[in-house]
Formats: sequence, C-alpha cells, structure tokens
Amino acid sequence: MGLNLTYDDGQTPLDVDEKESLLIKSISTRGELDEFEQQNIEDAIQWSLTRKFKPAQILSESFIKDLHKKMYGSVWRWAGEYRKTNKNIGVDKLEISIALRSLIDDAKYWLENNVYEPDEFAIRFKHRLVSIHCFPNGNGRHSRMIADIIIEKIYNQPVYSWGSDSISGDEDIRAQYLKAIRNADKGDFDLLLKFARS
Repeated sequence: MGLNLTYDDGQTPLDVDEKESLLIKSISTRGELDEFEQQNIEDAIQWSLTRKFKPAQILSESFIKDLHKKMYGSVWRWAGEYRKTNKNIGVDKLEISIALRSLIDDAKYWLENNVYEPDEFAIRFKHRLVSIHCFPNGNGRHSRMIADIIIEKIYNQPVYSWGSDSISGDEDIRAQYLKAIRNADKGDFDLLLKFARS
C-alpha cells in the first residue's frame, strides 16, 4: 500500500520519487503523515529553543538546510536537500542556490544597515524563502520556523503566533495565511505582518 495524498490549496504536490523517499513505510494517509511530521517538527522546535545562534549562523545556507533536515529528517529521506524537480511554485530547480544566496546576502545587508524593523525583517525573509521553495515539501512550515528563530534569536522578541490567536477555524486560518502570502507576492506585507502576530 503506497502513500496516497490529497492536497489543499497552496500545498506543493510530491512526485512519485519524492513519495518513495518516505522513511516510515506504514504511513498511508495524509493524517498519519501529518502526525509523524508534526512530531518531528516539535523535536526541531525543542532543539532550537535550547540553542543560541549568532545572526551569521541563521543567515546561512547550511543553517537553512540543517533546519529542514531537523524538521523532516525522521520522515523523509530528502529532508534538507534541495528539490530536484520543478513545482507549482518557486524558482526553477537549477536556480535554488543562486536565489537563496541572493536572499542571504540581502538579509545580511538589511541587518547590518537596520533597513527594516524586526518583524518586517523576519517576515520578508520568510516570504522570500518560501517563494524560492528550496525543498520538495514543508517549505511553508520551514519558513515560518526560520522567521520564529530570527525574531527570537536575533531580536530577542517573542515568536509568532501565525494565526493561532484567531477565533476562526483552521480552514479560515489557512485561507487568511494564503491571502496574506499572495498580497506579499505583490509587495504588500501588511496582512502577512498582522497574520504573523494574530
């Protein structure tokens, strides 16, 4: 029995080879996959909470890849490795390293020159990272965790709530998040900044 997944709006479909890289062969449904991924992510959160990171560490290709591996390495063989296929979102697979290097260089400049307030720095970094879509899957959760690490470790401010303080249901939260991302795609970060703290 193979892994049979359905995808919600805004989710990146996996190709056959990517699905075959599932390390826990007993998983057959989206619900089971979500449970195992969530446990792995919670382990990564605990790991990040017990560490001190310098800005230069966080704003590096190795940290971005290592964090993805920590978040998904118990579930997927490709965790922490750049995608080898093009998706419905993101830069061409051959441009991932170049786009990521450009983001890291920009972020270092933003930080050194106080270009943005802390929240805007973290959210702009998160948005550019998810737009590049470095990995086969998990890019949204990964980019949110990077934003949390930036705001907490670089700026000593509380991590984001990402809509968890909202009184609406989960589907409404996802719709709000996707709307905020799409506005940010057009250069308007207001909704995403508000959503992150809602």
